[in-house]
Amino acid sequence: MPLVTPLDPNHDIETKKLAEFFNETLGFCPNSVLTMQHRPAISKAFINLNKAVMANEGRVTSALKRMIAWVSSNATGCRYCQAHAIRAAERYGGEQEQLDNIWDYRTHSAFSEAERAALDFSLAASQVPNMVNPEIKARLYEHWNEGEIVEMLGVISLFGYLNRWNDSMGTSIEDGAVESATQYLGKHGWEKGKHGGEVY
Repeated sequence: MPLVTPLDPNHDIETKKLAEFFNETLGFCPNSVLTMQHRPAISKAFINLNKAVMANEGRVTSALKRMIAWVSSNATGCRYCQAHAIRAAERYGGEQEQLDNIWDYRTHSAFSEAERAALDFSLAASQVPNMVNPEIKARLYEHWNEGEIVEMLGVISLFGYLNRWNDSMGTSIEDGAVESATQYLGKHGWEKGKHGGEVY
């Protein structure tokens, strides 16, 4: 059982309307949002921030944003967010070879140097203490402009919030997210962990 029980999707009509966004990204409304509804101002603000951060503005594609989210979530250990990020990357057209080899992004030929720089930035920015350094900055600026870097850090920061929320809540993971995580992450030992619905 999670720390706080998710509310019915119809609990707050404004949240329900905004949450239709997740039908595209995930195919369902996540339990994390249903839990945030205990304070509708939080659920609504979160959804609007999520939509702004994840909007496709150009070269930082929707699929790359979700891979950035996966690297960040992997660094912090949130299995709920790892599963959601890889599922959304799949739904937003992530290349099969990249999804199959996300663990090896640093060396696998499916990833460009620009993508590696973005994913290394995600890893460094998600560490405690923070590991962003002049080398990370230099590599980013070889491939990306300042607006694109802001987009990337928006994703990393959004998932910093989500990683803490879902791991602290022990949010119960949805079947669709389990399916995608098992397919792409299972061979590396992904499991539900505290998100499996056991007594918390």
